[in-house]
Amino acid sequence: MLTISNISCLRGGSPLFAPVSFSISPGQALHIEGDNGIGKTSLLRVICGLSEADSGEVLWNASPLNRQYPEAVENFRSSLCYIGHTLSLKDELTGPENLLFDAQLFGRSLTPAKVFDALRAMGLSQSTHLPLRVLSQGQKRRTTLARLSLSDAKLWVLDEPFVALDEHSFNNLRTLLAQHLQQGGMLLFTSHQQVELVLPNGLAMDVRSIRLVAT
Repeated sequence: MLTISNISCLRGGSPLFAPVSFSISPGQALHIEGDNGIGKTSLLRVICGLSEADSGEVLWNASPLNRQYPEAVENFRSSLCYIGHTLSLKDELTGPENLLFDAQLFGRSLTPAKVFDALRAMGLSQSTHLPLRVLSQGQKRRTTLARLSLSDAKLWVLDEPFVALDEHSFNNLRTLLAQHLQQGGMLLFTSHQQVELVLPNGLAMDVRSIRLVAT
């Protein structure tokens, strides 16, 4: 379980949003909403350990994620797949090269065949030989999102994952996210639009929402 307790963030000495608290258990999804600049990305970065909160704490399986609980921090990191708003891709590499490099960076072993399957599922089978610099923004976004189907992490934290996707890719992604929940995964994401997560059989998965508000 992921538990967020009274987290707040500062920018320029002023709080970005009123303190927030929530929890996510296996099979659950939480959609974080809020106006531009309210701090959605800042909150996700705090949760993932990339930034520090001004107050409050993040707990994983009831253990605070701080230096006093290194085992909890390590367990959390191995259970996390974070995809930020920026793509974190190398333009001079192809899609498969990017995904294989990413796996090696985190000590994971992937076969080229599995990587090609993940890109094919994102509709990118015709561009796997091309460097990322010649692809559209939507194709780059789908390359990044292909990391999800290659991940065995329980918790997916996604910052605006539906940006720059066409209708077909949008539907593919929401199905992938729904399947992750059905398999006991957890999902935390931001989006400026309401998104229904639907399984291939048409069953919709429940998505809770929380809105960040200014203090």
